[in-house]
Amino acid sequence: MQIKRVVITGMGAITPLGNDVKTFWNSLIEGKSGAGRITKFDPSAFRTQIACELKNFDPTVYMDKSEIKRTDPFTQYALGAVEQAVAESGLDFSSMNPYDTGVIWGSGQGGMLTFEEQVKEYAANNFVPRFSPFFVPKLISNMAAGLISIKYGLMGINYTTVSACSTSNTAIMDALNYIRWGKAKVIITGGSEAPITEASIGGFCALKAMTVHNENPETACRPFDIDRDGFLMGEGAGALILEEYEHAKARNAFIYAEVAGAAMTADAFHMTATHPEGEGAFMAMRFALEDSGIAPESVDYVNAHATSTPVGDISEFKALTKLFNGKTDHLHISATKSMTGHLLGAAGAIEAIASVLSIRNSIIPPTINLVTLDPAISPDFHIVKDHALEKNIDVAMSNTFGFGGHNGIVVFKKMA
Repeated sequence: MQIKRVVITGMGAITPLGNDVKTFWNSLIEGKSGAGRITKFDPSAFRTQIACELKNFDPTVYMDKSEIKRTDPFTQYALGAVEQAVAESGLDFSSMNPYDTGVIWGSGQGGMLTFEEQVKEYAANNFVPRFSPFFVPKLISNMAAGLISIKYGLMGINYTTVSACSTSNTAIMDALNYIRWGKAKVIITGGSEAPITEASIGGFCALKAMTVHNENPETACRPFDIDRDGFLMGEGAGALILEEYEHAKARNAFIYAEVAGAAMTADAFHMTATHPEGEGAFMAMRFALEDSGIAPESVDYVNAHATSTPVGDISEFKALTKLFNGKTDHLHISATKSMTGHLLGAAGAIEAIASVLSIRNSIIPPTINLVTLDPAISPDFHIVKDHALEKNIDVAMSNTFGFGGHNGIVVFKKMA
């Protein structure tokens, strides 16, 4: 079987740093923080009272009011990001075989707000069952993928991935492979998450996984810093159009970059903690590079998972240390979560966009809030901090790791 090349021909972003790709990217390279006090509910009783919320997102730009009533925010974010990506790609789905086009979308939590609101209403009404007929359709995680396919008439592969914070990278990897195998010409992929709710924030607070630097939201998320104390929640969506290279070339499409390869492994270690030695993460990166046909020394940039948790950052660097084995002169690393917060199931999609734009624009976004490097992290690694770095990038690797021990890695490269 001939393995086909896969490229990216469109992208869309709804993020705490901006509601389109251009604004998101400019905010990243300017080192802006999307953090602030939570406004979606009163967070006063919560251990963590800050998050990276969307600003001025208007779903009516993408949907009519009746559609908005029938969808959870995670689906609204998805439809917004996808509309941007499709428009940018220039694809005319009506001229294509609908079974050659598909959707592989990711969401770690799905309709959390819908679940929360409906259960609250049930309890407030003396437990009389008066659930909305849209309760289940709004709640289920596959609904974003379903509605994307309905909107554009895409009748091929269609499903949703869930692998915690590796969710979007899982979706991108699956889309890559289906196109490689000749099972589709075009797949819309990415992920969306709307987790800034009382139940979600409360649950992560109970785990003591999030930062409590409530007085200084913009500096609260500090990957690699000795004073880091947990992640900062984010919300939004990232969409990518993956297309078979010859199909894109035949229609003279703009190509951002090539999806070179991807891989997943499992830590098989703990429900929420990463493997302390980063063994699964190391193997996932190694397998992804092997899948890409790229040697570690050819990687120019790693967009680290780097959630700003005390344990997670160290285990990722142990994996990186083993992978690069001292050959780090050419390598640069940054943690864009320091600005966006952690978008859970949507994190990989947003960071894929950041990685692709780094290749396209020869700029690496910075890691903000890094004042004192944790001494457990080797100073031999070139961490881009404070300011963006101009650098030619031929290969970028995007790391994601999720609860349950899911490790998902995607590798992108400049078009030759």
